[in-house]
Amino acid sequence: MKRRDKTNYYLDIAQTVASRGTCLRRNYGAIIVSHDQIISTGYTGAPRGRENCCDLGFCLREKMNIPRGERYEMCRSVHAEANAIIAAARDLMIGATMYVVGLYAQTGELVSDSNSCQMCKRMIINAGISEVVFRRSENDFEKIRVCDWIENDDSLNEKFGY
Repeated sequence: MKRRDKTNYYLDIAQTVASRGTCLRRNYGAIIVSHDQIISTGYTGAPRGRENCCDLGFCLREKMNIPRGERYEMCRSVHAEANAIIAAARDLMIGATMYVVGLYAQTGELVSDSNSCQMCKRMIINAGISEVVFRRSENDFEKIRVCDWIENDDSLNEKFGY
């Protein structure tokens, strides 16, 4: 029997976490691992005590035809990355790796081009996480060094008028 490689093992766990998500568009799961120990998990969902989109039966962004990657302030959900960071102690996140998997809510298929939004990137940077791994297919993934997000500040690109 061939063992699953460690990166896909952690991505498999993040994918299971994503299955708890409550978004009607895309659900994400994130886990933070430090020194081969899972220190927190997070999935997409409304803040504690508020109704989730899956309970309300509608997505406000969907109703307003807001495209992917825009107007996140109109979303009811806290992103998986943010929820994982909120649940972890900062001293445990310094130098850690975050594993992220996205699933389309309607089909359960992988979101093969996942990336963190600008707000989540800022939180990941400030948390001290050193690497983020995104699942691209069942066995393929992309590793991103967080220092690259710092050095190549895409929040200052032409899309945003800078």
